[in-house]
Amino acid sequence: MSKQESVGKQGATQQRQDRPRRGLGRGLESLLGSGSTDATVPDLPAPPADDSGGPTEISVVSIDPNPFQPRKDFDSETLNELAESIRLRGVLQPLLVRRVDGRFQLIAGERRWRAAQLAGLSTIPCRVMQLDDQQVCEAAIEENLKRKDLHVLEKAQAFRDYLKRFESTIEQLARQLGLNRSTVSNMLRLLELDPQVKQDLRNDAISSGHARALLSLEPDQQRAVCREIRKSGLSVRQAEQRVRELQSGAADTITFPGGSKTADGGTTQTAPSSHILSLQDRLREMLGAKVEIRLTGKNSGRIIVEFQSNDDFERIIQSLRKAA
Repeated sequence: MSKQESVGKQGATQQRQDRPRRGLGRGLESLLGSGSTDATVPDLPAPPADDSGGPTEISVVSIDPNPFQPRKDFDSETLNELAESIRLRGVLQPLLVRRVDGRFQLIAGERRWRAAQLAGLSTIPCRVMQLDDQQVCEAAIEENLKRKDLHVLEKAQAFRDYLKRFESTIEQLARQLGLNRSTVSNMLRLLELDPQVKQDLRNDAISSGHARALLSLEPDQQRAVCREIRKSGLSVRQAEQRVRELQSGAADTITFPGGSKTADGGTTQTAPSSHILSLQDRLREMLGAKVEIRLTGKNSGRIIVEFQSNDDFERIIQSLRKAA
């Protein structure tokens, strides 16, 4: 390679590095089709496409699934219905794919791809895109937010995986998906629930509103109130009131080191006020982690932030540094 060619190649590489990443936003929505969504998506340019014209017919056996797909369960009955529709009308909306190692990898449209195979199609219309791993992950989440919604716990896990894989912040992820930061944060907090409570949420025995109300309780209390919700059919407001009742009585029932002394030599936690509970919720939202404010006196106490792994710890530290 000549010196001139080397300099030109380095310049092109530097231009690619300096060029800002394009958000998905309306560009992706225009390719996926307009779908119902509870989020306002920013008006951003479409990602670049390989093809200069319309969709390209690609062999279904040449396409691999999206490794970043947040949806783990595909309902067989719904797939069969979609396959029957494809037999009658064909695939009306192209899949989005990218080239990886001589094959094609799905970006969006896995339900259509699976249904097309059930319908016996040998080829399927696709648009070939140029996206990196992070953009593909964002596209997979975006598609499932706009289509038949993922279960709230699948969304939460997809968000957590994204933050860990791409060392992103909650704010950055929310901006890329056109969601409110609090929406992403509240979903992530559901992963902190007691496993039994998460199973009840996954089985729709309780709602996500019920689940969020339980987050400020200890695991055994979460399970107890969850049983009460199922047994008595408590509304979300009633569950929130039950949680407040438990928290207001904490000074009589919870002992831990560092509190004020009791008659039997133990220590007690001063019951948190509504203001303290509000601050606690704001910290949880900001850090995307379980936070507890424990008062040990009128002007003293502790702020406890829980983390689940080294990566989770580093993410929380980054959030604190950014806030500082």
